[in-house]
Amino acid sequence: MSNQNPEQIARDQIESALLKSGLMIQDKNRINLQAGIGVAIREYQTEIGPADYVLFVDGKPCGIIEAKRDEEGHRLNIHESQTEEYAKSKLKHINNTPLPFLYESTGQITRFH
Repeated sequence: MSNQNPEQIARDQIESALLKSGLMIQDKNRINLQAGIGVAIREYQTEIGPADYVLFVDGKPCGIIEAKRDEEGHRLNIHESQTEEYAKSKLKHINNTPLPFLYESTGQITRFH
């Protein structure tokens, strides 16, 4: 799919890895947190804007994945503060505490902190 932009390519690769690890992927407009043990929601709304992916386990939010294009792989750490802000934000429809699992990923390289 050569007509995809670099961030969409990264998202496709991230989603492939999430599916391989057993998570279900859902759109923000069609959420069913009971569909499986692990669910990743695309573009989930936070009080500061949509996070690329919010991860849920047993229906509870536990993490954020910030998708970045492949060219950002050598400097994913500079996006750490953006991911942290999403993780500290209130999620729409959920009374959450800060989320503990934070990731930045190009689909090829994933950084956990």
